[in-house]
Amino acid sequence: MILKAKQILRQPFVSSLSLYIADGVLVGIMTGGIVGVFRWIIDHTMQFLFTIYPILGKHPLYLIPYVLIMAIICLILGKLIKPYLSDLVGSGVPQIEAVFLNENKIAWWPVLWRKFVGGLLAICPGLMLGREGPCIEMGALVGQGLGDKFLNSDEEYIRLLQQSGVAAGLAAAFSAPLAGVFFLVEEITFNFKPRECLMALAASFTADLMTLFFFGTTPCLYLPVKGDLPLNIYWSLPILGVLLGLLAYVYQYCLLSLKPWFSHIKFIPKQYHSIIPFILIIPVGLWNAKLLGGSHDLISSLFTSSYKLNLNKQSIAMAISIPLLYFVVRFVFSMLSYGSSVPGGIFMPILVLGAFLGVAFAMALIRSGFITEAYYPHIVVIAMAAYFGAIEKAPFTAVTLLSEMVGTVEQILPMIITTFIAYFVLDWLGGRPIYEALRIQMPYKKKSK
Repeated sequence: MILKAKQILRQPFVSSLSLYIADGVLVGIMTGGIVGVFRWIIDHTMQFLFTIYPILGKHPLYLIPYVLIMAIICLILGKLIKPYLSDLVGSGVPQIEAVFLNENKIAWWPVLWRKFVGGLLAICPGLMLGREGPCIEMGALVGQGLGDKFLNSDEEYIRLLQQSGVAAGLAAAFSAPLAGVFFLVEEITFNFKPRECLMALAASFTADLMTLFFFGTTPCLYLPVKGDLPLNIYWSLPILGVLLGLLAYVYQYCLLSLKPWFSHIKFIPKQYHSIIPFILIIPVGLWNAKLLGGSHDLISSLFTSSYKLNLNKQSIAMAISIPLLYFVVRFVFSMLSYGSSVPGGIFMPILVLGAFLGVAFAMALIRSGFITEAYYPHIVVIAMAAYFGAIEKAPFTAVTLLSEMVGTVEQILPMIITTFIAYFVLDWLGGRPIYEALRIQMPYKKKSK
């Protein structure tokens, strides 16, 4: 017996998907609004730093009150995070871990506003931290708050709202809604359930839409990458992938060594460890303020004609050494910033490090005559994706994130090839997904009810 169509299809207007979508949109609106304000404050503060540091360089006496201001910020930040220190530090693994454990009794409001204010106090003075970490966690906390206080949801549905908030937070931080969902699947839930992913996608594109009112429709990190990478250059991609995979392992090893290293600092209370990077960052700002912060402006500057012209004026050794020097400075201070127990993320710092490695590799190829300068931006973007994808062990997120941020899909194949090789090298060396490694190192402890 052949069934008729009306016997196969469900009854119209009875699907529960609309509820999932509506609640996802609500999470996206709230998260996008909060993250939009958060991003706007950071962007304008960074412009202030680019102005104030040249003044400090010309008037050294001004450094005395500036150091005092840094100390005051450290004291305020320490007081702010002390009551919820385990929930506020680093990339906020405890909040994300709550999603895994179905433990929805985090004090969401105290942690949410402290994450917002604490993230600004840490990032705005120039610590080399990413904004996406606090944005992801604030999204999860928004989802929990909505489910707990307004939607009267059970624990399982609150978990779904948290997950949607995670995706919305990343989407709003980078204007990358698809990457937000891929990040959720690759690093948080580890499974693909269509209904849950659609809820997360609704939250992601709504959050991204909210940020358009703050920043317009231009991609978050629009870069001049035009045309395809020629096939005769593909031979260089495996070499780049292997190098990035090796350096990704170095990054993971150093990042996971931070907490043990900082635990030996007994003369400064844990909540005030940020005084170390706050003071040490000042000489870096005096040297080159563009190195401070996340920083989108720094990556954009690597693609300017003046920067490439300056490198071309150098010898081949200097053209490679200069970006590698910047890489080392950013690497060290990113580690110091992250390890000092303050709110902040690692996504954007990783992308910056990948960009400098891409610049060094591109200049080596250009000055050796293997490629023309026209393909300099292609190599840099590919390196950013591969370094990020290896460290996070999230290749889908990496390729999608860079495609959405940069505003081009023409580099997807070379990005996939290089990211896959870097991923394999890191896996062969014993590396883990960085979120998984951090959860192992800092296991979430359920709070007593």
